[in-house]
Amino acid sequence: MKRVALIAIAAIAAWLLPYGLGGYAIHVADVAIIFAILAIGLGLTMGVAGQINLAQVAFFGVGAYTVAILTTEAGFGFWTASVLAVLTAVVFGVLVGIPALRMQSHYLGIVTLGLALAFTNWVTNAHIAGRAEGISDIPVPPMFGIDLSSGYLFYYVELIVFAIALAFALLVTRSPLGRRLRAMRDDDLAAGALGAEIPLLRMTAFVLSGLYGGLAGILYAGLIRFVAPESFNIANMFLLLAMVIIGGRSSILGCVVGAIALALVREALLDASGYAQLGYGLVVVLVVVFAPKGLAGLPGQLRALLRRRTGGSRAQLGAFRPYDPAPASAEEVALDVREVTKRFKGLVALDKVSLTVPTGQIRGIVGPNGSGKTTLFNVISGFYDPTEGSVVLAGREATGMAPYRLSLRGVARTFQNLRLFEDLSVRENLLLALDRTRTTWIWRYAVLPWKVLGYERALHRRTAELLERFGLAEVADAEPRSLPYGIQRRIELARAMAMSPALLLLDEPAAGLNGEEVRQLADIVRSIRDSGVTVIIIEHNMGLVMSLCDQVTVLSSGRVIADGPPAEVAVHPDVVAAYLGDSMAAPTEETAEAAVEEATR
Repeated sequence: MKRVALIAIAAIAAWLLPYGLGGYAIHVADVAIIFAILAIGLGLTMGVAGQINLAQVAFFGVGAYTVAILTTEAGFGFWTASVLAVLTAVVFGVLVGIPALRMQSHYLGIVTLGLALAFTNWVTNAHIAGRAEGISDIPVPPMFGIDLSSGYLFYYVELIVFAIALAFALLVTRSPLGRRLRAMRDDDLAAGALGAEIPLLRMTAFVLSGLYGGLAGILYAGLIRFVAPESFNIANMFLLLAMVIIGGRSSILGCVVGAIALALVREALLDASGYAQLGYGLVVVLVVVFAPKGLAGLPGQLRALLRRRTGGSRAQLGAFRPYDPAPASAEEVALDVREVTKRFKGLVALDKVSLTVPTGQIRGIVGPNGSGKTTLFNVISGFYDPTEGSVVLAGREATGMAPYRLSLRGVARTFQNLRLFEDLSVRENLLLALDRTRTTWIWRYAVLPWKVLGYERALHRRTAELLERFGLAEVADAEPRSLPYGIQRRIELARAMAMSPALLLLDEPAAGLNGEEVRQLADIVRSIRDSGVTVIIIEHNMGLVMSLCDQVTVLSSGRVIADGPPAEVAVHPDVVAAYLGDSMAAPTEETAEAAVEEATR
């Protein structure tokens, strides 16, 4: 209710704003709204999706120039030209986004900056774009007899477009698509394992950027009715970047606040523009160093500082509620690894490894460090393509499938080093895993937004049940980084189970846990197995392996050296030799115990 009241107050204030402004001031407000729309698009791409995009001002120019050319040269009406301008900007966004499929980080920034420079150079020299003189005499947008040549009346058109654009951006960021974009930003490897289609998500980010850039360009052409290259130069791109960073690139509202504030400051400093540019740079540096999340992140930083000073509240982990046992599956084999070899140039990480795991089994994978255990998991879960051999899941070929496809086929995994999404809450980590929709589902955001909201509510109900089952309800809204290590391990296991897997891969889940936490882990894994999930576990805690696993496979130097029940494997001469050396290879009770002790270290 409080949020609704704040929104209503802001809407009324924005609607009444022109009544207190002069002619030049309303023009400044009009331009500020255009930059706010641009900042939303850049925030979606850079802040939410983590894709470095220095071509936003080029999308802006594409929208404005398309309207200008179609209305002055081709005889199109303003609004018809506007629709085509949006489509053109979106297509341009797709083209700019293609490099993101192969490169990231500063390399992507360099490429997008180059494309922006190429656009500016083209409009400066192309006859159809008016060259350096630009295009003038763009017609006034017609609207039911309203004179939109008035900056006051045009303000209301901009305000309505801005409100719709902001609402759509907030819908995107606070829904399954937004969580996937943020997960991709934080850790695209883990996001792919949870079913995120990373290439499509990257392209989606640039499409959204092009959409908002095109909208801003249309409004700019309708407001100024003149376009020229200097309006879309690199200086304005870096000004826009400063707006987003200062406001808070991961917050859409922060981007809006930063854009409006800096647009007003720019107008106030027109007589000292050289010093203003230096000031923008200094402020950006200070924000990056001392407030990485911008103005929008300051309340959270203050709350975190207050918690540290007061000692905070101790996180409590509740009891795990076991799953209901499931009837035995008719499928006999959950996983069949056939003669898999994986080479990294001259290194053979896996050498003709074969592994058959029956449905409903807990299979242990053990071996010395560097024996190929995690490499085997990476092949099974699609992170690596095998050099030779094949992987079959439940009787169906799965060799070389992308991680997100294997996720949809029922494969879930945890990681040797925790890969939780640190900037998402515990609840959001689970919401992300529960969402089984495909990226192509996003057309509903524009056409059926109420369906998206209904689906989101259903996900929240299921998440609440999962939080209760794993004893995480009390820490649901905390960020994982703020929680003890044992709780983080529990979160990762709950997130994997949120995917409703048929095959669960656990990579050293007991690492760093104390004795009681290891005992709880064993009970959870048994309950998961009893619910009908096949479990494969890599583990160095041999006490856990011997008590938990139905069968154990031992790797050494990329080869399977033993496979069978735990008691037999423990005294296998090759296993003893692998852990203790050839001089201790005799399969005696003493050497078996020594092997277990050594592997536990």
